[in-house]
Amino acid sequence: EMIELYWQALARDVPFTDYKTHALTNAASAELSKLPAFNGPKVKGQITTEQLFRGMTAGDLNGPYVSQFLLKNVPCGAMTVVQRIHTAAPYIDFMTSFETWLDVQNGNEQWKNQIDAAPRYIRSGRDLGEYVHWDFTYQAFLNAALILMGMGAPRDSANPYKNSQTQSGFSTFGAPHILDAVARVANCGLKAAWYQKWALHRYLRPEEFGGRVQVHWNGKASYPIHASILKSAALEQVFRKHGSYLLPQAYPEGCPAHPAYPSGHAVIAGACTTVLKAFFDESYVIPNAVTARADGLALLPYKGSQLTVGGELDKLASNISIGRNMAGIHWRTDYIEGLKLGEAVALSVMMDMKDCFSERFGGFSLTKFNGKTVTI
Repeated sequence: EMIELYWQALARDVPFTDYKTHALTNAASAELSKLPAFNGPKVKGQITTEQLFRGMTAGDLNGPYVSQFLLKNVPCGAMTVVQRIHTAAPYIDFMTSFETWLDVQNGNEQWKNQIDAAPRYIRSGRDLGEYVHWDFTYQAFLNAALILMGMGAPRDSANPYKNSQTQSGFSTFGAPHILDAVARVANCGLKAAWYQKWALHRYLRPEEFGGRVQVHWNGKASYPIHASILKSAALEQVFRKHGSYLLPQAYPEGCPAHPAYPSGHAVIAGACTTVLKAFFDESYVIPNAVTARADGLALLPYKGSQLTVGGELDKLASNISIGRNMAGIHWRTDYIEGLKLGEAVALSVMMDMKDCFSERFGGFSLTKFNGKTVTI
């Protein structure tokens, strides 16, 4: 996991559209493919550049790296929100010297990110990391709900109002219900995440582990660091670029001041995505799919395989989670297990919700992150 994080830091400014040809991403694919314990996506033991830094579901591996729900315009009442973000200027990383690293550990953060003058669509790891630097808890999933309703995506087949000619859902099974449910499970998921962080695991952050690698190499301390890290091509490239073995950070303040495992973003992503898959038809093909141009200044039509609601929601959950990894503040395990925890929270909330309906309702059906279909 640490080797992947070093590569993600090195490739932070490589556009996703250039992963197939760029030297850094090809080197990352080659090294990660050799690690037998690596829990990222593999096909026959190899990680291609198309699979690099992606999530684990079928939707994650299909189509552009960035979910349609992070690119398409958001219909927001009488407004339309264009999803071009204020991102950080490229090629600026933080905490790459031991002095600045130690300052941040001691609470003496003194730096600020430089903001790119042009708003851009998300097109790189740095952009994705910056989106999840400033987003509010369920922002991406509120936007996804609004996009789905705006495009007229069909509701789940079990929706009791789906085929009615005279009635439609509102406070139950309608737009207010969907919007409320997304926010509700986000808060429940965050409480579950905080319990795991503080009461059980108290897991160290990658920036702290990078500090251990640095002092181990300098002979100032000795830690049982795995040989694959110390011999990693990624670690060597980080040293060549920055003169240290620390994990370069995208955020000037480094990681939040709470434990790493699980990722709060991942738990919220798992919970909110599960709710949206329950309310909408996952098999619906998203019309007019797009992808961001390499400079992030425009969207281009996507001409590849069909992108479904379920697949792009799973991809959205992974984008939001892995964006924190790309910033250098979470591990892949924080993402994978965080999604599972959020999914479990949402399923529990919806089980309680089901008992309160007055409509005849056989239960929501949805596809879990592990590919299995469940009915609630």
